[in-house]
Amino acid sequence: MGQKIAFGIGMLANQMFPAVLGIFMVVLVQDLGFPGWMWGILFFLPRVFDSITDPIMGFISDNTKSKWGRRRQYVFVGAILLGISFVVMWQLYRENGVEFNFLYFLFWSFVFYLGLTIFSVPYVAMGYEMSNDFHERTDIMAVAQWIGQWAWVIAPWFWVIMYDPTWFESADVATRQLAFGVGFVCMIFALVPAIFIKSESTLHENYSPLTVKAIGSSLKEILQGFKEAFTSIPFRKLCIATFLIFNAFNTIAAFSFFIVVYYLFNGDAGAAGVWPTLFGSVGALVTTFIVIPIVAKISKKMGKKRAFILSQGISVFGYILLWFLFIPGKPYMFLFALPFFSFGIGSLFTLMMSMTADVIDLDELSSGKRREGVFGAIYWWMVKFGFAIAGLLSGAILTVVGFDATLETQSEGAVLGLRAFYSGLPILGTLVAMYVMRDYDLTEERANEIRAILDARKDSVPTEATPIYLKNEAVLPFSQKTLDTDFVFPEYNEKEIKVQFGKMLHAGLHGICFSPYLEGQTIGETLSEAQIQKRMEIVAPHTQWIRSFSCTLGHEFIPKTAKANGLKTLVGAWIDRDTEQNEKEIQALIHLANQGLVDMAAVGNEVLLRNELTETELLAYLARVKEALPGIPVGYVDAYYQFKEYPALVDACDVVLVNCYPFWEGSPIDHAAAHLKDMYSLAKEVSKGKKVIITETGWPNNGTGNHQALPSLENAMRYFINIQNWSREEQVELFYFSSFDESWKVGQEGDVGQSWGIWDKNDELKYR
Repeated sequence: MGQKIAFGIGMLANQMFPAVLGIFMVVLVQDLGFPGWMWGILFFLPRVFDSITDPIMGFISDNTKSKWGRRRQYVFVGAILLGISFVVMWQLYRENGVEFNFLYFLFWSFVFYLGLTIFSVPYVAMGYEMSNDFHERTDIMAVAQWIGQWAWVIAPWFWVIMYDPTWFESADVATRQLAFGVGFVCMIFALVPAIFIKSESTLHENYSPLTVKAIGSSLKEILQGFKEAFTSIPFRKLCIATFLIFNAFNTIAAFSFFIVVYYLFNGDAGAAGVWPTLFGSVGALVTTFIVIPIVAKISKKMGKKRAFILSQGISVFGYILLWFLFIPGKPYMFLFALPFFSFGIGSLFTLMMSMTADVIDLDELSSGKRREGVFGAIYWWMVKFGFAIAGLLSGAILTVVGFDATLETQSEGAVLGLRAFYSGLPILGTLVAMYVMRDYDLTEERANEIRAILDARKDSVPTEATPIYLKNEAVLPFSQKTLDTDFVFPEYNEKEIKVQFGKMLHAGLHGICFSPYLEGQTIGETLSEAQIQKRMEIVAPHTQWIRSFSCTLGHEFIPKTAKANGLKTLVGAWIDRDTEQNEKEIQALIHLANQGLVDMAAVGNEVLLRNELTETELLAYLARVKEALPGIPVGYVDAYYQFKEYPALVDACDVVLVNCYPFWEGSPIDHAAAHLKDMYSLAKEVSKGKKVIITETGWPNNGTGNHQALPSLENAMRYFINIQNWSREEQVELFYFSSFDESWKVGQEGDVGQSWGIWDKNDELKYR
């Protein structure tokens, strides 16, 4: 609880600064004479600057190596810069003139927003990484939002203080003096998480360097991070829903003052008294003491998505009530609508920040990276972008309805128009957001599964790639020769190599191992026929055969769509220690074959290599499938040297199916094709005259190297071209691994595991 409170006190600063800033800025127009265009520039430009610096700060924060961790030092520095710049920014004097005050305030606004970025981006990221528990994350955000909401309880009362002559002679004098108290107190609040929230040293982490040159070149990576983040469907839904709700709310937020004054009190601001202030303050109190505790509780009962849908539905009811409960002569009536109205924004960030933390886990499962800073920056960029757009829309609506603030009374149509937008726009935005979130599928069960995988990965994944096809050392020492068919790469630049790759791919391959999992999916999930069809259409023009690895959970669509595209199929049944699932796989393989969808059957893939079945158990499965599928060649897939160790397998198979990876035996790229030939030759020697097919071979384009085998774009193209040349020359049937990058493989092979595809995880050809 101490850690939660420390984080929450930081949230109070994070919300108090902008809350008070919004109150104080009225003084610029009302008391210092700034024209509307100056207001617009001051409202818009610093926020544009803020939106640019946020993702850069996210990258810096995510990749910081220090004994204090990745975040605390930035929160500390940002807090001090925020406090000082807020005080200095408001030292405005009428005698300095409008133009000087405008330029002065604009400059210090940039400094203030720079401090806000340095503080808020790593601060928000701290919250995402404070806990791995699904519900604890909601508790953290609930406590933080509960404390942070006091900013919105307190801030509206500055209206009363600033314009009360018994306190200050004028509002501009008030802002100059009040800024010292606000800046200093909020700076102390902002320092609390930097001082008290625990963090581990990152001195020995493998992060990107933070040199000036590296940060400059990181802009491309930042943009790629944005692109990758938005490929996450759950995260995209969170951002869109937040934008719609927050933007709609902020567009009409200022109208509450005008509605209270001009509708309830017929334009008499003096008679309105504290009622405009009470609207904001009571609403914030309701959020603090009613909404946040209820939302935190119901999210544990019914899940975060359902809690979100319910909360927003209640807020829609609240906006409807406000239409009826704004009653002239009875201003107290609108207070009855506030408990319902407050569920909208009150629940939004409590749930969305918790759900964003879940999405970050999903991203780590796919990418192998922890990117709280990048995701936090993107999410809050959407919030800030919505805030900026809301300011523009507010002015546009005032113009459309004919509202004129210089008039003591407004036309009936203008007030009616404001009321219509006040209820109608948030209702529309909220309903669309609820529709967007209707099929959000990152449930508690799914989040816990992801967390278990990530925890297991941390305990088991090596820092360097490990040869998974070897027990101790290479069966074959890598060749110190090249093949006559090898492409002489030193004579060509990268563009020319890509041309050669394109020609080889266009000419067509014998076979490709089909990669069905989309970004964010992982092994064991059920695949849709639509996603198989989409990827098959990409692969089909470039190959004669398709190899699949399983016959259940949607993999059965692979041979079906391959046949529909005129391809032949090597269909695999995935078997392991799970005898019940093995039975389903075997039955499904036989069923597919009886439908005419199997040209060759593979019973098991590297089962002996993984020590999951005994030779006797494996032979029994092979015999059973062979008996059920007369006329269809049946084999078993394993590392090439396994058939030398298990000669009975050769006898049991109609065809010998071997996986051959020079990369995993540490072969340098200059000799990799020759090494592949030696692997194939060893399998041929023990095959007893049966056909030998290379069912997997490939080279990664990115990731950690394995001894002298180095991943790179050029090496992947070079290996592809050389082995295709050799296989065609020697008439060797070969399946290239693989069609598409699949991020889930980082759990099995380290960072190199996600980079074996010809196409990337977004279905784009990598070598072009």
